Amino acid sequence: MTHYPFTPDETIVVSGIQSSGKLHLGNYFGAIRQHIALHQNHPSYYFIVNYHAMTSVRDPIALKAHTLDAALTYLALGFDPSKGDLFVQSDVPLLNELTWIFFCLTPVSQLEKATSYKDKVAQGLSSNCGLFNYPILQAADILIYGGTLVPVGADQKQHIEIARDTAQRFNHVWSPDQPMFPLPDPYIVKNVAIVPGIDGRKMSKSYDNTIGIFDEGKELDRRIKRIVTDSTPLEAPKDPDTDNVFALIRLFASEEQQSEIREAYQCGGYGYGHAKKVLTGLITEYFGDARERRRELLKNPDYIQDVLRQGGINARQRAEACMDKVRELTGLMTTYQF
Repeated sequence: MTHYPFTPDETIVVSGIQSSGKLHLGNYFGAIRQHIALHQNHPSYYFIVNYHAMTSVRDPIALKAHTLDAALTYLALGFDPSKGDLFVQSDVPLLNELTWIFFCLTPVSQLEKATSYKDKVAQGLSSNCGLFNYPILQAADILIYGGTLVPVGADQKQHIEIARDTAQRFNHVWSPDQPMFPLPDPYIVKNVAIVPGIDGRKMSKSYDNTIGIFDEGKELDRRIKRIVTDSTPLEAPKDPDTDNVFALIRLFASEEQQSEIREAYQCGGYGYGHAKKVLTGLITEYFGDARERRRELLKNPDYIQDVLRQGGINARQRAEACMDKVRELTGLMTTYQF
């Protein structure tokens, strides 16, 4: 059983999206699509992680623009604010208080083993303390709302394990008889492979190899033309399972379409240029309705701000209830009435 404000056996979906750049197909298939689906049936807290983004973004104008664009993207893709809360991470500064408490429980050795930190440093990101301590802020992100189900990509599974360890440590030290925090579980879609970027590596803003969710026209053509392929001649048979273009086609095409294109690859006379045109058409069609909603939303920026504001109010109320109990359990005195 867990302390108020968390109801035993209730599924609370919690997840975030980084505001460090334009959202791309990897973000959509790795996270956003699952977020949109899950919020239809479960209480959900989705936030734009601008604190986390500061580990790499130094331009304040860009950070704000990316934050608003992420909110716009969620709403265009079908997020319904009457069914869940969408907000900005920094609208709940109580996160930082809980993060500090979690810091005091976390062995440095656990963070030193975090593969995501090592990967990002290897990519050239600064090895700053924010990047190193990223998993603990993420744990606070999840636990302050009582998150029990966290939709993430497979590369984030270790971070959810750290969040579980953090919850267990807190419960063991300060609430052993009636655990304060539930243990969150990752929600990882097994049949979604890592989305390849235009250079064949994992699609990532860090590699500048992305295709934006709402890229269209000349920009979409330009990005797709840059997808790396091998030098197999047009007339020769090709292996679709080793081709970056086909890997992206599979994300959008029906099974029947995939079968037809696969056969064309294997028969020969079907070039990568043909496949790239098919991919362009599939992406354009798939996001067509969302693209129109995005255009309409751009005409009403106050609505986007209102959604974020109300989501932030709701999230902060839940976070305050959590922190009231945390302060009581830990003995943190507060003489100021929040």
